[in-house]
Amino acid sequence: MKKTFNPEKKLYTLAILVQDIPGVLSQVARLFSRKGYNIESIVSGETDKPGVTRITIVILGDELMVGQIAAQCRKLIPVLAVKLLDEATAIQREFALIKVRAADRNARDEVIQMSNIFRAKIIDVGRDTLTVAVFGDRDKTAALIGLLDGYGILEIAKTGTLSIERGNSTIYDNNKLKEEYNYGKNVL
Repeated sequence: MKKTFNPEKKLYTLAILVQDIPGVLSQVARLFSRKGYNIESIVSGETDKPGVTRITIVILGDELMVGQIAAQCRKLIPVLAVKLLDEATAIQREFALIKVRAADRNARDEVIQMSNIFRAKIIDVGRDTLTVAVFGDRDKTAALIGLLDGYGILEIAKTGTLSIERGNSTIYDNNKLKEEYNYGKNVL
């Protein structure tokens, strides 16, 4: 039976484990650039294993494109594991700092109340500004930013999307063992 392909573009999240060596993030990002894929979000950080970094990349594309880029990532020498995270079975969060104009007491009180509704925190208070920190999914952050926009947003700093699977599933599932995976890479 022939497999039908749905060319609809949506956001996909790739979790990639790499050796913690200089230039590895650049090497992975260049792969996406060479293939003509735009990265919507990229986050890199340490893991529970010394010498291993986790890179989380969100890209807009279709299923075929994401499968191809995941396969290309697996071929990179410093890459230890690649997993496409399913939106339904993964937890995805981002962090944002939003500096908002709060010229008078009313505006300040309203921004504080809005922040409380979104479980955001006021982390800095200036004479005419408030800085709000919000942690949550992309929609929550966007909704708060939309509401705060009416007060005059002065600056926004956001992380990319962090993602991890729910339950017992890990990035190590359905990936080759490190020894098996690295066998051909070191025989050059």
